[in-house]
Amino acid sequence: MINGPDVKVERADRLTPDQVTQAVELANLAGDVDGAYPLSEHVMLHLRQGGEVPAVHLLVTDESGHLVGYAHVDPTDRVAGPSAELVVHPLRRRRGLGRALVTQALAVAAENDPGGRLRLWAHGDHPSAGALAVSLGFTRARVLWQMRRSLFAPVPAVPAPAGILIRAFRPGQDDQAWLEVNARAFADHPEQGRWTIDDLRVRMAEPWFDPEGFFVAERAQAGPEEHIPLLGFHWTKVHGGADARHAPEAAHQHDPIGEVYVLGVDPAAHGLGLGAALTSAGLAHLRHQGLDQVMLYVDEANAAAVRLYERLGFVRWATDICFERDPQRPAPGGTASAPGYSKT
Repeated sequence: MINGPDVKVERADRLTPDQVTQAVELANLAGDVDGAYPLSEHVMLHLRQGGEVPAVHLLVTDESGHLVGYAHVDPTDRVAGPSAELVVHPLRRRRGLGRALVTQALAVAAENDPGGRLRLWAHGDHPSAGALAVSLGFTRARVLWQMRRSLFAPVPAVPAPAGILIRAFRPGQDDQAWLEVNARAFADHPEQGRWTIDDLRVRMAEPWFDPEGFFVAERAQAGPEEHIPLLGFHWTKVHGGADARHAPEAAHQHDPIGEVYVLGVDPAAHGLGLGAALTSAGLAHLRHQGLDQVMLYVDEANAAAVRLYERLGFVRWATDICFERDPQRPAPGGTASAPGYSKT
């Protein structure tokens, strides 16, 4: 019985069409009631296409077989660790379903990550989601704003600062220089700033990777024989475009949307307007791809970045809260549960 002390959670690597329908309906219902959709656009889009591999799906059904709880666990991020999102039917809350889903998500994380890390995302900052996370030993780690702008609107043409050249990334030639500027730009960001060559290559091997949409900035007067340190970069991404060309069996069947994937500037180049110039170059590139919209994620606390994006026409679209838990710390009450970037 789902309202008993032990909630049975079913685990699946792929969903049936009926399970997909029920999961989407459940998320839509909860979104209408709560005023914010409980699952990210990324998860919802994949759900509508039948669920993706290698995600893990956790399901709770009632006595009639109707889905009343669902969690999506993505174990594929080797840099930041597994992440999970969940939803519980509004009329079935406060019965232990959410707790059971998070506990099982922690078990999945322990299987897939050496440190047993898990990031628990709450969309819309709903109080009950935060209370559940805290009760299980999670702490509020990040507040992300999703910001968007139309690419039908004019894209400001911001020239590169004098003496600086903006060009496309050259795979195999710029790798080390990019890692160095990334480390400098994100010295205070432990996840992004510690990227290794393997982290970079994993992403370069992804079907969406396009070096023509990966912009770097360098001093224009440096000679060809010199080691030229990069001053900044803007890595763009297209959701729903490259996947369909290179992996049709797992394609995103939705209108593509551009993303400011990672934007970074060397602290030594701050104050030159390089961030605005790099962003402008990336937006122009995405617009030339025929896209009509672009999104990005930015930490709420990053006031300088928020101001930059607002000047370039971005507006706040949604709020996501990331909760994290120390795998070595037991959940409150002594419960023996499994151990459980900014992109811009």
